[in-house]
Amino acid sequence: MADEASRRYGAYRRGHRGEWLAALALILKGYRIVARRYRTRLGEIDLIARRGDLVAIVEVKARPTLVEAMDAIGGYSEQRIENAADLWLIRQPDHARLSMRFDMVAVLPWRWPVHVEDAFRGRN
Repeated sequence: MADEASRRYGAYRRGHRGEWLAALALILKGYRIVARRYRTRLGEIDLIARRGDLVAIVEVKARPTLVEAMDAIGGYSEQRIENAADLWLIRQPDHARLSMRFDMVAVLPWRWPVHVEDAFRGRN
């Protein structure tokens, strides 16, 4: 039982570290982070970043390779993220002028995070 708890805590810490690195990489590219770990009853979004009228809904994946990170976002994950994004968007006072994109940031060992724009297509 202690091994399981230790493993889960390690994964939790790696997730936080990965999200922090992803947020830093986006900030350096000119994005403003407007939400982290945005939770709704329909799902969770790792990061919501904005640059002008563009909103990037960002899934962060820490994996050994970029291919593994891309493969880690399945159809169910996409649907969950899209549903949460829809809820976030309708709560924004300027939602009519915003454009939304679904991105991914891959946190790879010993490399700067890789930002993949349009990692998957949402309904928007």
